[in-house]
Amino acid sequence: MQTHLADFIRDTPDGRTADAILRKCVHCGFCTATCPTYQLLGDELDGPRGRIYLLKQLLEGAEVTAKTQLHLDRCLTCRACETTCPSGVEYHRLADIGRAVVAERVARPLGTRLLRFALREFLPRGWLFGPAYKLGQLFRPLLPAALKAKVLPGKKSVSAIRRDHPRTMLMLAGCVQPAMSPNINAATARLLDRLGIATIEAEGAGCCGAVRLHLDDHDGARMDARRNIDAWWPHVEAGAEAVVVTASGCGAHVREYAHLLEADPDYAKKAARVTLLARDVAEVLAAEKDGLLRLLEKSVSAGRRALAFHSPCSLQHGLKVRGVAEELLQAAGFALTPVADAHLCCGSAGTYSILQPELSLKLRTNKLACLQAGAPAAIASANIGCIAHLQAGTQTPVRHWVELLDEAMG
Repeated sequence: MQTHLADFIRDTPDGRTADAILRKCVHCGFCTATCPTYQLLGDELDGPRGRIYLLKQLLEGAEVTAKTQLHLDRCLTCRACETTCPSGVEYHRLADIGRAVVAERVARPLGTRLLRFALREFLPRGWLFGPAYKLGQLFRPLLPAALKAKVLPGKKSVSAIRRDHPRTMLMLAGCVQPAMSPNINAATARLLDRLGIATIEAEGAGCCGAVRLHLDDHDGARMDARRNIDAWWPHVEAGAEAVVVTASGCGAHVREYAHLLEADPDYAKKAARVTLLARDVAEVLAAEKDGLLRLLEKSVSAGRRALAFHSPCSLQHGLKVRGVAEELLQAAGFALTPVADAHLCCGSAGTYSILQPELSLKLRTNKLACLQAGAPAAIASANIGCIAHLQAGTQTPVRHWVELLDEAMG
């Protein structure tokens, strides 16, 4: 694709990134076939190819309108188009750049601005979100239906194991997961302890920054990244083998730290190192598969419980991790039911379910129909956003797959 970027962005870091991405696109349209919003709406501008044309036009200086903003807002950034693309177009980075330009030039309605501000400032602050969420759980039966659907019932917390081992790994606590489902990281810590690996949740680390980035606050996202790097760096220097992330959406974003801070002379090298260390829990357990399988052979009881696995977009399209959780769940004694259209998004997509509720609910309905077609006893996933979103639409239990693996091992 030929480009003629406008002066305002041509010679900037974002401009050079956007230009390189645009030039890779060959207009083939393969991406359109796997785009969830195009499948729902049937509009070329609600598919990746159409959105790329919109992004190209605005970066070349064309007028930016509310219509442009609408089509970009409808994008889930699920990255299914990237998996499909034969040319390696990094659509998500192009979309982030374009959305930031649109946010500067098109004023949103006051109510939308206030909602986005609240999400951007409230969700990343675990010290604020946690108590508020606990209060919501306490009064959940009294909440309006729309709000009640966003609050998972409270669960009994099981403590993590924190024993010393020669091998250590950092583990990201994140912002909303500790309040919504604290047992996910606890289960991961127990699994890794069985494998002789100690886990550390570094004091001072918090939100990965994805929430702010996807709400067009790029400076805030960089601040979150720097804070986490500062918290992790002493442990990295002391020999921590990895930064384990149990929410695949966060893991996909931490992998972007090198790109996010590449122009920061104080953090570029550290960010590149953290990017290399970042691992989804599936990647960590895959590397320890032989030892884990030996432990499973000793502990798994007879009987195969039917289970459907929903692979989050951030896991299969963002991190390109496929088949690992499924293999380990089967080794743990679960019978995985077939799931049609497994590549499609469930509609959670960070704050998308709040900002685009109509499209989000349609996607969830479609996804649950596919997941429940095999009558599973439970649904497993790998991202807290997907888990909460799906659970709000079904009575079938939805769990993180490491919790099920941990329970299978007693």
